Amino acid sequence: MKLIKLYTFILCLITGISLSHAQINAVGIPSIKNFSKSDYRGGTQNWDIDQDINGNVYFANQNGLLQFDGLTWRVYRIPNSLDVRAVKVDNNSGRIFVGGYNEFGYFESGLNGQLVYTSLMHLITDSNHNLSDFIWKIHVYNDEVVFQSFMSAYIYKNNKINVLKAPNRFQFSFVVNDALYFQDIKDGILEYKKGFLHPLKESTFFNNSEIWGMFSIPQNKILIATLEKGLFIYQDEKITPWNTEANSFIKQNGSLGGAVLKNNALLINSVLNGLIICDLKGKITQHLDIKKGLQNNTVLKSYVDDKNDIWLGLDNGITFVNQNSPFTFFNASYNLSTVYASAVYDNYLYAATNQGVFYHELNKSFLDNNFSLVNGITAQSWNIQVIGNELVCANNNGAYIIKGNSVVKKLDNQGYFAFKETPSNPNFVIGANYGGFSLFEKTKTGLEYKGPIEGFTNSTNFFEIDETFLWLIRDQHLYKLKLDINNKKFTSIETIVQLRPSKSAINSLQKINNTVYFESQNHFYTYSKEKNVFNEAPWLSNLFSKCPPINYVKEDSHGNLWYRSGESLGAHLKDDHGNFKHSQTIFSNLNGYLVSNYLSINTYNQNNIFIGTTNGLARFDSKFNSSFKDKPKVYIRSFSYAQDTIIHGNPKDKKREYIMPYAQNNVKFTFSAPEFENSQNLTFAYQLYPFDKNWSNWSNTYIKEYTNLREGNYIMKIKVRNSFGKESDVYSLNFTVKPPWYRHYLAYVAYILLLAFIIYLVSVMVKMRYRKREYYKTIEQRKIYLEKESKIRKEQYLLEKEIEKLNRDKLQTKLRAKDKELVTNSLQVAKKNKILNNIIQKLKTMEIESVNENTKVQFNALKKNIAKEIKADNSWKDLEKHIKNVHFDFLKRLKEKHADITPRELDLSTYLLINMSTKEISEVMNISNKGVELARYRLRKKLGLKRKENLTGYLMSV
Repeated sequence: MKLIKLYTFILCLITGISLSHAQINAVGIPSIKNFSKSDYRGGTQNWDIDQDINGNVYFANQNGLLQFDGLTWRVYRIPNSLDVRAVKVDNNSGRIFVGGYNEFGYFESGLNGQLVYTSLMHLITDSNHNLSDFIWKIHVYNDEVVFQSFMSAYIYKNNKINVLKAPNRFQFSFVVNDALYFQDIKDGILEYKKGFLHPLKESTFFNNSEIWGMFSIPQNKILIATLEKGLFIYQDEKITPWNTEANSFIKQNGSLGGAVLKNNALLINSVLNGLIICDLKGKITQHLDIKKGLQNNTVLKSYVDDKNDIWLGLDNGITFVNQNSPFTFFNASYNLSTVYASAVYDNYLYAATNQGVFYHELNKSFLDNNFSLVNGITAQSWNIQVIGNELVCANNNGAYIIKGNSVVKKLDNQGYFAFKETPSNPNFVIGANYGGFSLFEKTKTGLEYKGPIEGFTNSTNFFEIDETFLWLIRDQHLYKLKLDINNKKFTSIETIVQLRPSKSAINSLQKINNTVYFESQNHFYTYSKEKNVFNEAPWLSNLFSKCPPINYVKEDSHGNLWYRSGESLGAHLKDDHGNFKHSQTIFSNLNGYLVSNYLSINTYNQNNIFIGTTNGLARFDSKFNSSFKDKPKVYIRSFSYAQDTIIHGNPKDKKREYIMPYAQNNVKFTFSAPEFENSQNLTFAYQLYPFDKNWSNWSNTYIKEYTNLREGNYIMKIKVRNSFGKESDVYSLNFTVKPPWYRHYLAYVAYILLLAFIIYLVSVMVKMRYRKREYYKTIEQRKIYLEKESKIRKEQYLLEKEIEKLNRDKLQTKLRAKDKELVTNSLQVAKKNKILNNIIQKLKTMEIESVNENTKVQFNALKKNIAKEIKADNSWKDLEKHIKNVHFDFLKRLKEKHADITPRELDLSTYLLINMSTKEISEVMNISNKGVELARYRLRKKLGLKRKENLTGYLMSV
């Protein structure tokens, strides 16, 4: 048994060494990405390929010149010819030379950065020359540019064209070892030197064949590829067939040229069967065709870019082959589907898939040999692993032992997930099946099924075994199961919800360096049986502290720690000194292709690590020395504002200042990075300084817009990070937004002048206002003075009026008193006169006859004196005159108001005004009291007074 183990180890070691020293793509196929005509919006055929110093790739397409910057395609047309057959980039001048039918010239960057075409046809001065053919090849040779058609070659130098006519008819031309060769259909291969053609000896051998490729190989040999006759070596003026595996392939499938890889390998295009890669001894190490992922088997052109990756111009489409990568793949072209596990056993590579277990012999070429299905096992296979000296498969239909290409034993009919050896007794193996767990034992005749383990019937594929317990995770709960001494029954089952009070979710359990670890939120714990607690493992927690949230960790056979985070894969890989180095972004091209809830890692050696995916088996070479270590390049591909779009990233961009008016302060940027490997995983970060204070987060967005920028100087900075985590240098673009007219510096000068003028005007106005205020203040003071004076005068006037009124009232009072007195006197006089009249009447009635004459005389004299006294008394007239004089105004107003009033009524109104009584009025007016009442009634009627209106009051209001 020990001899068998030793033999197997030596055989695997030898095989591993052979695999590790094979060409990178000898095991599996590289990643292939196809571009159809709908992707690049051109024609189907692509005849030529080249790359500029910025990394942009150009294709001579049936519908024009194609340019690809890694993210976007652009199509450029040339006049007079839709079909472009040749393209060549001159990195010194920045010109992209192209040739089509009856047309050749160059593209170069215009003022706005876009490619502008310039035709060179007008430089042909030979009037007898008529170009009526395609330009098939373009060479930048020394200080000349050579455009080759079948009939002539056109030498462009110093802005002149010299025509080099073919001796008979050219086929194609090639630059090899700094020499330019033409094939003539009769004169053989001709070397171009200083404007003349010199034939190579013995090269007329190729007169009846078309040469499509000439390559330099060691020992001063030139490899010549013909269309139908195969491959030949030209050395020391001798031509010999290159009798190799590659030549046999080309003889069967024809050749359309090829290219040289930087790792001493050759690419040879075929007409019928895709592309082959061979070493310098002609051994085919890789064959790519439709079955392996190409979209067309006719390869018109192959080109090796600056990253040593391959571009193929096909008869229908364009293909990118990620040759310079640590990854190759065994996919559906190798008969593999979803791979859940893989193993190397007895010189076979096995893969457990959803269709069964497939195998491939390690000592046989992977070139065109597919994986084969193991006989006797089909359906879903969850795991395949080496236990002891046997290969055990956990399948949906049971547990199987596999040997070579077939099943040799079926251990149990129950469906199984995986198997684990018990550390306490390595002769026992526990298998997780659909109904719990079963026990197996290693015997001399091999692994034997011992029966189910009682006490637990739930299924799981996540379990580990230590010296004492079987641990498993189900529904984010951790179960601790203890077996009896015979491993026949679980004696105790404990459910653990959390490892620590602060750690709720239990994400995974895994065995690392023979110790079971429990993980929660990237913190790892071990179980202490003595204290029945979970203690954190600092070294492992620190190792994963900067990783994204992980779902599972797996240790491979070399001590590398692989982990899964969501749909992403990462690893801590050990270097030669045993130190861990974290890698995650390098596996980004596997994102989304990992098998759900499974992490299949099979490290055969550091050069051959097999990873299970939904698309088959991925092979990873951790020692691969690739250009992915170089910094990627990044460009601001376009800069748009208003109606202008500035293109960047083309060769020899014209430098200019970007100054835009304020009305066009909305800008748009697009980014590009000529990183063609895993371009979907490129992430960009940008910062518009000083608008953005910090860099943006990394994202796949390659378009950014800014709106309503303020005036000022701006710097747009951009960087890219490729799928391997490498960051580019910062690419920047400066531009200026002019201020609006009202914030222009001239406007500010105008504002200052206007402000000064306003200040001056304000000062003048202030002075004027001060003067005006002082003037008005004086006027106001004068007004106040005059008002005061007027007020005083008014008050004085009012006082005088008041005095006058008082005097008038006093006078009126006096007048009334006088009137009263006069009336009284008049009444007394009237009364006296009445008395005197009564006396006269009495004297008349007295008998004077009886008196003496003397007495009679005295009586008569007395009567005469009394009558004379009465007649001489004018008191009534004086009273009437006095009343009219005193109450003249009243009588005037009353007369004006009542024009029909009589004098007698005026007298009555006056008597009533001075408040004379009826009796007094009757006496004055010499009428009876009833006469006074009647006069009063008539007066009221004439005055138009109502019954309730007071007559005296009315008269006083007149």
